[in-house]
Amino acid sequence: MSVGIRIAAFLLLVPASAVGQGFFDQFSYEGLRFTGIGLDVGSVWSNSLTSEVGGGVRIDYGQFAPRVRLVFGALYFKGQFNDEKIAEFEDRLADLVPDPGVTIDVGSVSLADVEVYIDLQYTPAQLGRVRPFVGLGFGAHVRNGQGAAIDDTFVEDALDTVAAGVSASIGFDLAVLRQLSLTAEVRGGLTSELRTLSARGGLMFWLP
Repeated sequence: MSVGIRIAAFLLLVPASAVGQGFFDQFSYEGLRFTGIGLDVGSVWSNSLTSEVGGGVRIDYGQFAPRVRLVFGALYFKGQFNDEKIAEFEDRLADLVPDPGVTIDVGSVSLADVEVYIDLQYTPAQLGRVRPFVGLGFGAHVRNGQGAAIDDTFVEDALDTVAAGVSASIGFDLAVLRQLSLTAEVRGGLTSELRTLSARGGLMFWLP
């Protein structure tokens, strides 16, 4: 019997369920527990708002697959709609006014965003005290719009929304003490109304 026929016969004899079982055996709830909490701060850029400083908190909930960790977090920032978006809004309003001599000035309009997310972070081999990671997240954004020209109007109601979003991140933790790490992260976020990019740094406290 040729080698090829022997290999084919072996593969046919191995149940497919055994292969699947070996894969799913890598996932376990036993490693999930509250292992650390961190705070960070940094700059946030978006396609519609001015660049602002934002902050966040994250909770590391342990490892549930080889090199994959579960992280919960919340982020906050508040920015002003940039000049381009304000000018576009004023032009739309001007088109509705019959008198071409009327000048419309809506002033500043701000948008606050609170994101609550769940991240799956893949951590390759640790490099000394440095633990790099890449992550994929899913979250909910609670937003609140404000401005003298839009307060108590349907425009404010349209900005006060709850939206779903996805995010991707890359960063690292640098252990400085047994239970304390410096963190650095770049995160990109996408929702139907807003695209953001943030760069933040902070501290992570690990439980014993």
